[in-house]
Parts: sequence; structure tokens; C-alpha cells
Amino acid sequence: MSAFKAYDFRGVFGKDFNLDDIYKIGFFLPTLLKTSKVLVGRDMRMSTPDMFSALSKGITDAGADVYDMGLTTTPMVYYFTAKHHFDASVMITASHNPKEYNGLKVSRTNALPVGFDTGLGELQKMVENKKVEPVAEKGKIIPYSVKDEYVNFLKNYQHDISNLNIAMDCSNGMASILVKEIFGNQPTYIFDELDGTFPNHEPNPLEEENVKHIKDLVLKTKADIGVIFDGDADRVMFIDEKGNFIAPDLMIAVLGHYFIKEKDMKGKVIQDIRTSKSVSEYINKLGREVCIWRVGRAFAALKLREIDGAFGGEFAGHYYFRDFYYSDSAFVAALVILKVISDMKRDNISVSELISQIAVYANSGEINFKIEKKLEAMNALKEHFMGKEKATEFMDFDGYRIEFPDWWFNVRPSNTEPYLRLLLEAKTQKLLDEKTDEARAILKSFIK
Repeated sequence: MSAFKAYDFRGVFGKDFNLDDIYKIGFFLPTLLKTSKVLVGRDMRMSTPDMFSALSKGITDAGADVYDMGLTTTPMVYYFTAKHHFDASVMITASHNPKEYNGLKVSRTNALPVGFDTGLGELQKMVENKKVEPVAEKGKIIPYSVKDEYVNFLKNYQHDISNLNIAMDCSNGMASILVKEIFGNQPTYIFDELDGTFPNHEPNPLEEENVKHIKDLVLKTKADIGVIFDGDADRVMFIDEKGNFIAPDLMIAVLGHYFIKEKDMKGKVIQDIRTSKSVSEYINKLGREVCIWRVGRAFAALKLREIDGAFGGEFAGHYYFRDFYYSDSAFVAALVILKVISDMKRDNISVSELISQIAVYANSGEINFKIEKKLEAMNALKEHFMGKEKATEFMDFDGYRIEFPDWWFNVRPSNTEPYLRLLLEAKTQKLLDEKTDEARAILKSFIK
């Protein structure tokens, strides 16, 4: 079944999967994770109510109870999975994908992610091969409203940011259920009503067309900073006061001002293999080591727990926190980052000025190439550049990250599509342009 992915279960509803598939996932999930109760949260997509019904019927037919959180953000499910000691949880969402998509994010004990290699692959075999035999004693659906408890937790990260003029875009997604209680009437909001059809823009802030409205709002209101959440509010991204999108990985360095400089939190900081070298150098100056690891929550959350890291983040706008059960929370990230920005404003430092102190390299951003022979293309890049110049660092756990004295690149295959993703960074724009052109020329021969 094509909807089983490396990190979660996701696809076009009615095409890549149907309600019978969701029922079977619900039925076999308690067996997979050896539990008699499953915590379930959900987003506001049009297909979500039917999916919740099918999933719940599967779980209860297996004899397990459904603890129904109702409408939630994805991080709310992570938080209560760990805090209230559930051995299985499901968030019904397709995160940042367009309206026709939906899916499931599955977690186990301590909110550890269940990816394809850690359970989803086995679940797929069960769904496709095992017979469903409902038990005589069915489970129950138990209402489990914990929003107030979660809001009280988030208030631990509230600070006086009354000096800030904030523009905020909720993408018509799940952030809308929390923003007013956390940020009050201070921000100027747009698209803060739940709407599973996403009438204003798709809920993916990494796409340029989806941040146009928040950029315009920042300039129109003369905001100090713009904030935009994705569809299920596990990712958050930022716009500076000039209306420029800030590469999400750079905000890992901003988080360091709070967790390292102010709180003196011990432990390494995690970043993914695509993250700018500017970040690791900035974190090093703050007195902490960086651990570079694989892309995706299924890997990042596990690694942060394994090394007992302080916090971390990804190029895609996920931010992970030791104090959030090593999971990602867009609201914790937003609260902390806005606190840092507020402090900076009191010292007459704007957001763009702070980012310019962090981002000292020229960066290409991620460039996609449609290539079937991904490994061959990756190896061609590796052999070409390592044959010309001595590498100072070589990483091969998520594609390749190869560093040279004045520049580096990461090339990694998509897990689900025939794409290679390339990112380069250099000390000067001239060198970046030169190396990017060189890499494009090599990959061109692999494009059909």
C-alpha cells in the first residue's frame, strides 16, 4: 500500500488508501504496540471525521479503548502520549499536504515515533495479510479533553513580549485552536479559522506561494516579525521585518540564546544533515556541541533522546525539546523565539540584523532533480568533487554531506518520489554559484 511512508502513513484519501485500510490499521495497532488503549487526536480535514470513525471502530473491535482527544495539534498528541503514559497514539492528519490528502502519525511509549523501520512496516504486513477477527468484548470510546492542561503547560514559556508587533498566519489549520489563548490579541492574525479546504493557501510554509500573505501582512502592519504555522501545528516558520522568509534551520541558533545563554541547559544540540554550517558554528560559540543527524522526526526525536540533547531542529521547521519529551512543538518554538526577538528589540537589534549575525554563508536552498537512478547520480557527484578537492568531512547516513574548506553540499534521495534533493553552501556567493553550476551539469546527464 503506497500510503505507508518512512515516517508516517499518508496519501490522497480515496486513492492511496480507503476507510477499510484505516479500519484494519486501527484493528491491528493494539496488537502491534501491545496495548489496550490508544490515544487519538485529529485535525479538521474534510475526510478526518470518517477516518476517525473507521480507526476507532478498528481499535474497539480489537478490544482496546479509544481515548478521544477531539481536535488537536500534532504536538498535543505527543505531549499527552508521554505525560499520561500511553503506549500507543495516533494523530489523524496529513500535516502540510494539500486538502485531498490525509494520514496517520503513530507514536508509542514516551511519544517515540513509529516509522516504517520501527513498526509501520510490520503494521503494513498485518493489514495486507492477516485476517480481521473482531473480539466479543469490544472496547469503548472515551472522551479525553485535555486542552486546558496543555495551555497551562505552554504558559510556562510565556514571557513579556508586549514590545513586539507580531503578524501571525495560522494557515486555517490546527494552530487556530490555541493561538488566542497563548498569544491573546497582541498579534495581527490571518487565516485563524479552522477550514479543512484551506481556502487561502496550502498549509505548507516552505512553499513560496504559501507565505505571500504573511509577508504582505508584515510589511502592511510594520511588524517586527511574522509567524506562520503549518496545517497540524508541528512546524513554524518566520518572516523578518523586511518581509523576507527566514530559513528555518537558522532559528536553531536563535533558540540557543534562550536554552544556552539564558537557561544554561546542558547537552548537545541536534540539527539535520541539511542544516547550515552557520548554525553549528554559532552554537559552538555559545558553548555547545552540535550533533548532525538524519532528516525526519522518526530519526531526530530518537537521536535527541539517545544523546539526551537539550534541543534541536530541522531545515523543514521542526524544533525538538528535551523538556517536551524530546518531541517537536511549534508553539514552544514560537514562544521561545518571540521571547528572544523581544529581548533583542530592547537592545535595538532587529530580526534581520540578528539573522545576518547568524547566516554568514551563501546558501542555495534545497534544489530538486527528477532522477530515477538516484544512487548513481549521488555517487557521480561524490566522485567528481572528492576527486578534485580533499574533503574535510564526509557523512553518508542520509545521502551524502561532503564538506570542503570553503564550501559543502548535501545530496539525498527522496524516500517516496523519484527525486534527488541537493543543497550547497559556500563562503561566497561567487563560489556557491560556481559549485551549483558544476553540480547541475553532472546531474543533468541523469535527468530523463
